[in-house]
Amino acid sequence: MSTLNFKRMCGPNARDAVRILRSSQIREVANASMGVPDIVPFWFGESDSATPGFIREAAIAALTNGATFYTHNLGIDPLRAALSRYVSRLHGTTSVDHVAVTSAGVNALMLATQLIVGAGDRVVAITPLWPNLVEMPKILGAYVETVPLRYGRNGWALDLDALLDALTPDTRMLMINSPNNPTGWVMSRDDQRTVLDHCRRHGIWIVADEVYERLYYGIDLTPDEVGLRVAPSFLDLAARNERVICVNSFSKAWLMTGWRLGWMIAPLGVMDDLCKLIEYNTSCAPSFVQHAGVAAVEHGEMAIQTLVRHLHASRNYLLRSLSLNCGIDAKSPCGAMYVFFSLRDITDSLSLCKSLVRDVGLGLAPGSAFGHEGEGFVRWCYACEPALIDAGIDRLRRFLSAS
Repeated sequence: MSTLNFKRMCGPNARDAVRILRSSQIREVANASMGVPDIVPFWFGESDSATPGFIREAAIAALTNGATFYTHNLGIDPLRAALSRYVSRLHGTTSVDHVAVTSAGVNALMLATQLIVGAGDRVVAITPLWPNLVEMPKILGAYVETVPLRYGRNGWALDLDALLDALTPDTRMLMINSPNNPTGWVMSRDDQRTVLDHCRRHGIWIVADEVYERLYYGIDLTPDEVGLRVAPSFLDLAARNERVICVNSFSKAWLMTGWRLGWMIAPLGVMDDLCKLIEYNTSCAPSFVQHAGVAAVEHGEMAIQTLVRHLHASRNYLLRSLSLNCGIDAKSPCGAMYVFFSLRDITDSLSLCKSLVRDVGLGLAPGSAFGHEGEGFVRWCYACEPALIDAGIDRLRRFLSAS
């Protein structure tokens, strides 16, 4: 039988590279809640607060003024200029020519991957990790090798030597998410410098997912410093025309998850090609959403600081509550909006999370959703009010006492 006839007999299927992608276990748990009344959900990575009013009002004004047309592939000039000033304030001079606006941070990550990676390329990623980052290169036919964080007395930490050993000269790209989803791990400035120097020597691209950079609590920050300091960034160390692409998003710091607006800082040498990729993906982010982004960047600093202080207090509240329950091992994360904790004798976190939904109406994300390194852990998003955390803790206690 010819190859052509064999393919015809197999029916209408997607490419093998797509068919073997992991499905979202978080969505699988959420789907298991359908029909279950009174769910207390902590599985998704978003706050229970709506986008600040001044941002929503900017979008309404833009729509009223007719901002419903195509824009430049790289974004409207006011937003690119505002982002240039914002990034320059946080990380040093960044020309508007290095700024590209995208339809969400995840779109920026996919565009960055498409810019750099092709079939047969080797990619390294630090895990546990938001699964999208691990799966994106596979869509393009690349091979992904993971380097796991190590869990110990002080929480999650990077084995720097293991990472450097994995970054061989045949590596095309390193993907790093710091502050990290799900663990809250933050890459230190010294480790960033060592990794950057190593990647320079071998011509390895770095794609840094830094969408949680403002959600940073550090180890020794005082309460007054929380909200003012940002996590260490590769933008603090790398020249703007190096093989470094830093991706960010409006979703977390400005509470704009549903708006789907992000950006990236990239070298000039790829910007023309990035324009083409954006054209062939989304053409541009919606105009009125970009105008809302301008308001967010130009007038949102106090809102960010208030949010981060609220998250810091919620993190501490959740950690204290979890510590009162036997069999739970929860370490304090330095960033992001999650506590990634383990439960004694749990070897199947997906089944556990489905049982939590079914038995007590508690929605947590299974650790296995973030790679096999996360098995035995669950993720709790604490971007909510203490009363909701109390309700979740009560349900977790009921479940553990009945187990």
